Amino acid sequence: MKVLLVDDHPLILSALQTVIRGLGDDVVVDGVDSAAGARAVLRQDADYDLLLLDLSLGDADGFDVLVELRQTWPALPVVVVSASERASDVIRAIDLGAMGFVPKRSSNAQLTEALQMVMSGGLYVPPMMLGLQGSALPESDTVPSVMQSRGVPLGTDARAESHQRVPSLASIGLTPRQSDVLALLLKGLPNKLIARELKLSVETVKDHVAAVLRALGVSTRTQAVLAVSQMTQDGQRRHGG
Repeated sequence: MKVLLVDDHPLILSALQTVIRGLGDDVVVDGVDSAAGARAVLRQDADYDLLLLDLSLGDADGFDVLVELRQTWPALPVVVVSASERASDVIRAIDLGAMGFVPKRSSNAQLTEALQMVMSGGLYVPPMMLGLQGSALPESDTVPSVMQSRGVPLGTDARAESHQRVPSLASIGLTPRQSDVLALLLKGLPNKLIARELKLSVETVKDHVAAVLRALGVSTRTQAVLAVSQMTQDGQRRHGG
């Protein structure tokens, strides 16, 4: 497995390299300290399995870099590793196509768990995002202190409140095409790439995405991911999985 780290803080870069090398003997880790460095490496060799991106880079805005990475190298999974713990930053990163968001305060075990989940095709978000059903957190919200020491994979602790009824995916009435769009949406693809993949116009994809969000009873892509995870977990519990 090849991993590229993008972080302009030497100590953080070194610490991340140590942790990730511990994932296995076959792990190769390269590190750069700027967006320009990341571009140069990927243009020379884009054959990486994972990229870890800091949002605070000296030469570029991390969100802009995330958008660029998803557009230019859409097959490369990106995990944001950031000092920020604002819910708004987590939501924005996931909505822009990141497959995970790991606060830098996380433990080595939590980081390892997050990366393993992403590499297995899942999506990882901090515990503060669990249970966000149909609502968004304000800018000032941060990770509750009781949860800061826990790294919880998406859906593990997501439970419906007593007043919520969690439907199954099969019961929400998606058309086959809407199901296709949802599958690609869950992979973090933006509308343009979904359109390209399904050979549809971007406007048509927008209409399908809007219909999917309505069917799920949510208003953002992030909430859609959480809703689907909650449905999946609920279904597994009902079937003893």
